[in-house]
Amino acid sequence: MKKLILGVSLVLAATTATARDDIGRYSVDELLKTSKAQQTLDPEIKLFFGKQDAGKVLSTYGEVQTNKKTNAVNKSDKEACQWVMLSALKAMQQRARKEGMNAVVNISSFYKKREFVSDTEFECGAGFLMAGVTLKGDLVKL
Repeated sequence: MKKLILGVSLVLAATTATARDDIGRYSVDELLKTSKAQQTLDPEIKLFFGKQDAGKVLSTYGEVQTNKKTNAVNKSDKEACQWVMLSALKAMQQRARKEGMNAVVNISSFYKKREFVSDTEFECGAGFLMAGVTLKGDLVKL
């Protein structure tokens, strides 16, 4: 009987824990000013969010998308979301370099295929175990 109660309790706890999927919005500027961002991101590949003006575009590769997840256990939603956002931005920069481009423009959140365009914020989904960011952006040469 004790094993049955324990088993049911664990199933209910797991179901409740994995059901959380809160979507939060966080400051791009605050993230980019962190020491972790300074260490992680490539200063040679420029990033432009939302409708920020990047200047004259010399050539365009096209739109790319990245979807990154991270472990959110023992982290605040903000901490996990900032961490995974850096991972997503780094992936976009690496793709830009691979394709011979030097900037990513029109960066927008695309979490669960729902676009959120902002010059100042990004969206991140956070649950009990995982946090995730999906981004879209255009690779260009300035």
